[in-house]
Amino acid sequence: MIKVGVVGYGYWGPNIVRNFNSLDDVQVTAVCDQNDKVHKAISKLYPNIKTTADSKDITDSSDIDIVAVVTPVSTHFEIAKRALENGKHVFVEKPFTATVAQGQELVELGAQKNLKIMVDHTFLFTGAVNKLKEIIDDKQLGDIYYYDSTRVNLGLFQHDVNVIWDLAPHDFSIMRYLLGEDPVSISACGKSHVYEYANIAYISVNFNSNLIAHFNVNWLSPVKIRNTLIGGEKKMVVWDDISPDEKVKIYDKGIDVNSPSDRYKLLVSYRSGDVWVPKVNQTEALKLESQYFVDCISNNITPINDGLAGLEVVKMLEACNESLKNDGKPVKL
Repeated sequence: MIKVGVVGYGYWGPNIVRNFNSLDDVQVTAVCDQNDKVHKAISKLYPNIKTTADSKDITDSSDIDIVAVVTPVSTHFEIAKRALENGKHVFVEKPFTATVAQGQELVELGAQKNLKIMVDHTFLFTGAVNKLKEIIDDKQLGDIYYYDSTRVNLGLFQHDVNVIWDLAPHDFSIMRYLLGEDPVSISACGKSHVYEYANIAYISVNFNSNLIAHFNVNWLSPVKIRNTLIGGEKKMVVWDDISPDEKVKIYDKGIDVNSPSDRYKLLVSYRSGDVWVPKVNQTEALKLESQYFVDCISNNITPINDGLAGLEVVKMLEACNESLKNDGKPVKL
């Protein structure tokens, strides 16, 4: 029996507890939260789960194998480090850490202790993202030309990070997973209209190849949009995460170029064919991710969303902050 302790039971914590607790041979035994009302609520839902207000009761416990850190990013490093030092595998909410230096230290500590670190990049386990991965890996799109993502809504304003640190970790982790290529530079411009942290930002990412990526993240949109467009040499694909049943659409659209010696006679023809809506797996992503982490521990497998993957996302986030301070100047990665 693998025993799990969860630190933090706010917005996402209940989902972590529910999914880990639903797995065979896995049991959530303790939850830490500062709110007494949370303790009462947990006791009603899960009478067998102990509650505490001190995270050390979980990170230092000899009865716990996995510590799930579901707290503000500023606290991730301290809690995760203590858990690793006490021989626990660690599951950390995104983003991994508040700085690159913190992420590097945790990765090194996990390696020294031979412990697994998983960063909660939940979207990597959705049916839609895995269908996109299949399409790209099968070369159905051909060479990828661009990656364009919009993740906007009204709120929820965070009080410790800007909109990039709140929303972009999803898209950065998805992009790296789908494309299998790390960017070489990144630039970001944004504005703060409410308080000190930027609430709207536009991010551009460049690669060594001909690929370019762009991200729009916004807490001040009147509508919620979760769209990703990936354009390729052969076909294009649209992922609409808000759509209930047509999340992925493949468009047989593109251009064909006839390049004669005279550049003024350049001919561009437009190709427009069928649209496919492939079936995607509807299993809850967090349940698949939780099971995957347990399997990685049991079989000594390195997770696709391990500490190093989380660290690469933090590098991009930190570079975005530097670019914001310098009016969008590109930052090398």
